[in-house]
Amino acid sequence: MTGDTEHLHDEVAEWWASAIIRIEPGVIEYRGEPIAEVIAGRGLVEVIWLLLRSGRPTAAQARLLEAAMVASADHGPQAPSIAAARMAATCGVGLNNAVATGVNMLGDVHGGAGEQCLTMLSEVVERESAGQEPAEAARATVQAWRAEVRFLPGFGHRFHPVDPRREPLITLVAEARDKGEVSGAYLRAGLAIEAELMNETGKNVPMNVDGLTAIIYGELGFAAPLARGLFVLSRAVGILAHAWEESQSGRRIKGPMPPSILPSYRPSA
Repeated sequence: MTGDTEHLHDEVAEWWASAIIRIEPGVIEYRGEPIAEVIAGRGLVEVIWLLLRSGRPTAAQARLLEAAMVASADHGPQAPSIAAARMAATCGVGLNNAVATGVNMLGDVHGGAGEQCLTMLSEVVERESAGQEPAEAARATVQAWRAEVRFLPGFGHRFHPVDPRREPLITLVAEARDKGEVSGAYLRAGLAIEAELMNETGKNVPMNVDGLTAIIYGELGFAAPLARGLFVLSRAVGILAHAWEESQSGRRIKGPMPPSILPSYRPSA
């Protein structure tokens, strides 16, 4: 190489420099670990941990991360992301396009509540760290959020009176807390908000999967935006499964309702 060419090569290499992966002819390393060792010695959730934050999770941390991601993988065709993927799969697009259609439906309202809830839980934890009692911290946080949003993210479910994922996930976090493997601060925050909502409304408003997984991601030390990213990663598995199932049905141009049912005509005022 000439001097100018070498300088350009170095500049481009620096432009795309990353601590996540090293690629050279015959070499692949994930955060400094040879790919052969990663393949032989890590499961998928351990690789997710490695790529996102480096290092190796403890067995308890890996179990919690896996449980959160398993719990979020699917919630049926009534979920807009999955319905959209199934419809796309009948429209002559490839499987990747169908999956992308579903993933692109995940936004602030459908898919973003985990990130929002982790932000809210973190506020409770911060207030408690500053000296407030858990109930007081939860009350102040709920009041602050009530001034901005109608529904508290991560609490209540329009379909399940009690989310069937609640007890197994809370049990796993509580067991990890009791063994000293996580602090329990985010679990305490979530339960304190549940108690505050009961006091406020007189009704049981239990955590849904977004709140439950937010607790886990908080206990594991993930930043709030990663709660959304990890949900998307999890739900993509369900989206893929539904898109594939639909693609095998032979159905063409599946709409949001059977062809025999037509929407009502509602003239504008």
